[in-house]
Amino acid sequence: MKSYTIQEINEILNGDIIGNTTQEITAPEQLELATSSEISFIGNKKYEKLWLTSNACAAVVNEDIAIEPGENRAFIKVKNADLAMSQVLELFAPPTPLFTVDIHPNAMIDPTSTIGNGARIGAGSYIGPQVVIGHHATIYPNVTILDECTIGENTVIWSGTVIRERCHIGNDCILHPNATIGADGFGFRPDPQRGLVKIPQIGNVIIGNNVEIGANSCVDRGKFSSTILGDGCKIDNLVQIGHNSKLGKYCIMAGNSGLAGSVTLGNGVIIGGSASIKDHVTIGDGAIVGAGSGVTGDIPAGKTMLGYPAVEARDALKQWAILKRLVNESKHK
Repeated sequence: MKSYTIQEINEILNGDIIGNTTQEITAPEQLELATSSEISFIGNKKYEKLWLTSNACAAVVNEDIAIEPGENRAFIKVKNADLAMSQVLELFAPPTPLFTVDIHPNAMIDPTSTIGNGARIGAGSYIGPQVVIGHHATIYPNVTILDECTIGENTVIWSGTVIRERCHIGNDCILHPNATIGADGFGFRPDPQRGLVKIPQIGNVIIGNNVEIGANSCVDRGKFSSTILGDGCKIDNLVQIGHNSKLGKYCIMAGNSGLAGSVTLGNGVIIGGSASIKDHVTIGDGAIVGAGSGVTGDIPAGKTMLGYPAVEARDALKQWAILKRLVNESKHK
């Protein structure tokens, strides 16, 4: 079991130690569940009260935290406790699944593919014709990568993921279990003689560097050209990205949210959980769409939108306040 002193942890965080603890720290844990050998964190003053009943021996805290740690307990004060705690979690992270050999003999690798130096491919994975796997990429067991795809250096692809033909994944990406990249876009048109006619989807998907895609999320291939995810995008579990959508850099999409076809997101756009975006909508740089919202029209850069249909946040809050007042008035009539 890994364990560290408070001083050893602070060597990584470079914060200020307040108080002291002689307890060896064996794990990070949330305040309410921590034991006397565990470290927690306080990222907001409203959680100060939880420290009084917590058993944690130490906590990483923001600089504005005013309480004292107490006897044989310590704080490490930092500018951003959330970011600092990510470093603590890395310190205690268990090892990733073991590869006894870099290329498992039960992996099916087409002879025309190119495998980079130090790349690892697990049992049951299929690497199709003319696929290029970058240096030090990790392909866990039972991954399917079809014809003419490229996988960047240091990218990690977890089990069950399917990457369909001609799609391109950048460097330092993470694709979590059962992600699907490059499935057909949802395109059908009614025909009096044939019913619903499937529209061929002949494009692909291009994913930039440092992109993370959550479990069971889907990025559909373009109907004409490419569905594109820019560098640094972070996509949660169970997210749908429709065909020919284009995401700028560092966009965030939370779980169960979805983009219809041909949606454009600027840089740094945040889409809350279960939000839905209509086709051919453009959302400007830095805009935020609140959880559960439904976007039916373009959003200018920097705006925050709430509701269904989504309106500017301040207008939505006014509407909700009026509705609440009307309900309360009707109860007293």
